[in-house]
Amino acid sequence: MPPRKRRRKDEEVELNLAAMLDMAFQLLAFFILTFRPAPVEGQVSLRMPPPQPVTMAVAGEQAGSNPDNTNPVQGLNSLVITVLGSPSGRIYQMAVGDSHVAHIIELERRLKTVLSDPGVGFDQVLIQVGSTLRYDELMKVIDVCTRQKLPSGEPLSKLSFVELPGPESGAE
Repeated sequence: MPPRKRRRKDEEVELNLAAMLDMAFQLLAFFILTFRPAPVEGQVSLRMPPPQPVTMAVAGEQAGSNPDNTNPVQGLNSLVITVLGSPSGRIYQMAVGDSHVAHIIELERRLKTVLSDPGVGFDQVLIQVGSTLRYDELMKVIDVCTRQKLPSGEPLSKLSFVELPGPESGAE
C-alpha cells in the first residue's frame, strides 16, 4: 500500500513577510531619496512695478483737470525707508531717512517716533528696495509700516515702492 498523501485542504500557504518588508523599505528609500519638492513662494524672484507717486488731488477731481496745478506731487511729504538685501536675500541694511536702523524692532520704534510727531506730517512712505531682497523679507518691513498710526489716529495706508538698480555691496 502506497503512503497516504496529504490533502490540500490541510496545507497552509505561508507568505514570506521578510522579503515583502525588504522590498517595501527599498521602495520607500528610493522615493525619499529621489523626491525633489517644488520651490516655495519665498524663493520666487520678485520684479516690482515702477513707482507711482501719490498726488495731492482733491476728492472727486479728475487727475489733470486742474490747469493751475502744474506739479501735483508738490506738497507731499514722503518718508523714505531704504532696505538693502544681502546676496542670500536677507535684510542686510535699513535706513529711515538718513538714519540707519539695525533690525525690524528698531525700525518699528523709529517709525512710531517719526510718524507720531504732528509737526512732521508725512503723507506717504516710500520704500526703496534693493534688487537682491527676498519677498518674505520685504513683507516684514511692510507689516511694520502698516501697523503704524498717523498723528490723526488713522492707519498709515499710503505705501510706494521703488526698486534700487544694480547689485548692492553687502555681506551675509
